[in-house]
Amino acid sequence: MSDSAVICVDGYRKVYGSLVAVANLSFQVPANSVLGLIGPNGAGKTTTLRAIAGIIPPTSGSISVSGFDLADDSIEAKRRLAYVPDDPRLFDSLTVWEHLDFVAQAYEVEDGEAKTEALLEEFELCEKRDTLGHELSRGMRQKVAICCGFLHEPAAILLDEPMTGLDPMAIRHFRESIASRAEQGAAVIISSHLLKEVEDLCTDLLILIRGEAQFTGSLEDAQRQFSDLESASLEEVFFRAMEE
Repeated sequence: MSDSAVICVDGYRKVYGSLVAVANLSFQVPANSVLGLIGPNGAGKTTTLRAIAGIIPPTSGSISVSGFDLADDSIEAKRRLAYVPDDPRLFDSLTVWEHLDFVAQAYEVEDGEAKTEALLEEFELCEKRDTLGHELSRGMRQKVAICCGFLHEPAAILLDEPMTGLDPMAIRHFRESIASRAEQGAAVIISSHLLKEVEDLCTDLLILIRGEAQFTGSLEDAQRQFSDLESASLEEVFFRAMEE
């Protein structure tokens, strides 16, 4: 792993019976960067994110976060990451504030109350602080899950379709929040089908097709490889990669 890599995936392979979900995948995500993880349905994107989060073990290969191997030091690795799934499940009987308080205690967050207040303000959840989980809309649940992920200031942030259910203003605030955290040193992976929404955020790109990396590198390199124009959109790059 290079000195600057926060997330390191080396030879990751995941097999379910006779199905190879992901095959020999290797990539790194350094600090201050945002990796766009894109591909069609069934490409292995969620499987890869869940493996980095330590939810499912690799069939073979290794994964580390901030230098801690998930196989040997899973607790230390997980302390340094946040994973927001595509359909976050909240506790029905906890309020928004209680969700964040629970996370603050679990991660032993210093100044947890002040950081919680700041996140509620940032994501416009102040008026919902006493609302129970089961009373929240899909978009509000997404916001709460993102806040819970950000609270302990993780070095690695994993986001699977994070903008599902968010309104246009919330998407704009979310994009600004991700850019800010990357600038502060976080390594971010965003998996999303909303290519136009993540295009300006991504510094690097990983295109997965049928569990294999079709491309890994900078967005500029992808534009040169899959398009005649360096100004090609991420959507154009993706469809050209699919054709090849």
